[in-house]
Amino acid sequence: MDGATASVFPGYSRDTLDDAIVNPDLYAEEDAIHAVYAALRRDDPVRFMAPAGFRPFWAITKHADILEVERRNDVFVNRLRTYLSPIQGEEWVQSVTGDTHLFRTLVDLDDPIHMKLRTLTQSWFMPPNLKKLEARIAAIAKEHVDRLSELGGECDFVREVAVWYPLRVIMEILGVPKEDEPFMLKLTQEIFGAGDPDVVAESQRVTRGSTLTAAPDEGGQTVDLFQTAQEYFKYFGAITEDRRANPRDDLSSIIANGIIDGAPIDPFQAMSYYIIVATAGHDTTSSTASGGLLQLIKNPDEMQKLRADLSLLPNAVEEMIRWVTPVKHFMRTAMQDYDLRGRTIKEGDGLCLFYWSGNRDEEVFEDPFKFRVDRDVKKQVAFGHGVHLCLGMHLARMEIKALFAELLPRLKEIELNGAPANTRSAFVSGLKRMPVRYTMA
Repeated sequence: MDGATASVFPGYSRDTLDDAIVNPDLYAEEDAIHAVYAALRRDDPVRFMAPAGFRPFWAITKHADILEVERRNDVFVNRLRTYLSPIQGEEWVQSVTGDTHLFRTLVDLDDPIHMKLRTLTQSWFMPPNLKKLEARIAAIAKEHVDRLSELGGECDFVREVAVWYPLRVIMEILGVPKEDEPFMLKLTQEIFGAGDPDVVAESQRVTRGSTLTAAPDEGGQTVDLFQTAQEYFKYFGAITEDRRANPRDDLSSIIANGIIDGAPIDPFQAMSYYIIVATAGHDTTSSTASGGLLQLIKNPDEMQKLRADLSLLPNAVEEMIRWVTPVKHFMRTAMQDYDLRGRTIKEGDGLCLFYWSGNRDEEVFEDPFKFRVDRDVKKQVAFGHGVHLCLGMHLARMEIKALFAELLPRLKEIELNGAPANTRSAFVSGLKRMPVRYTMA
């Protein structure tokens, strides 16, 4: 690690980029992890990493290389290794499931089964079908901005608005009752926030009577993810039985009654499908909404520019997505030798695609560390690329746009009322706290 990079996080006990890039603490300190990414993009954009406690992998940090790997799904597969996990964590999953994955969602699968499952709901997530949801999503956005107004001018925007708004949308499209929101929030936060004691504590706060099944420890698991998975399976198993007997006009009915290769979707595939919709559709949108508002607060000229011309909102939403990049990485495994930027990736090697780095690539984005609501961001890679392009990206854009379309005209003033904080996670992360003071019209 060079001196400039090391100075960003003084006191960090390890001295290599390899260990830094998997350290969840650095993802809670944006300047620190971006210094690591910048060093790699500049000096070693396709670097073989061997961090302590992890299986080795190639770190892919340049925008163009991320796109190339994503396009070559004939060479690079998802099913063997989907995200960075310590060897200890991988062994734990293997011991409790007999598999390398706790779930098998769309992001964990390859064609042909990936596309067969994706096709079940793909048309549902396309703009023509989502059009019928616009009014309802706008109404949900209004409910949550009304909530902001009722709080009297001070709140934690993440805790009071950002986590609940996309959750309500997801509950709506799945067709599950509003009273189950605390339970669903607990499960989504435990899956993506298991390494952050603050996130776990919040998940317990919203569901009284829940207790941690494993005590928090430094760098270890803070929740029993196997139990969390069992809770999910039990809950959505009941949903599946109901929708097969009484189908409705909701996404749960489409999943429950899906046909794969002429037979009903098997229970594990169905459960995994519900889980990817509920979790990925919640945390990522929540993080983008809160992270986007934080940047507008920090950049009042951009806030004013957007408020003066709401036609910029679709582009501003894209810039928010680029800036936050809630999913920080996904993994691939090479099925044959492959040359990338002068390096030979061997068959069986893992690759980690660092999307947050790709979205700060100086060769693609002019002045990438400047937040601009009118930036041309058509090339952002937060949603991935190729066959695994995010299934719910149009819904996410619609949700974020609806929230800010409701919020900005009603917001007279807003400022931070304390220090914001990010979650401690190298996989899916964003703000976990953002106290604000504001005046509503």
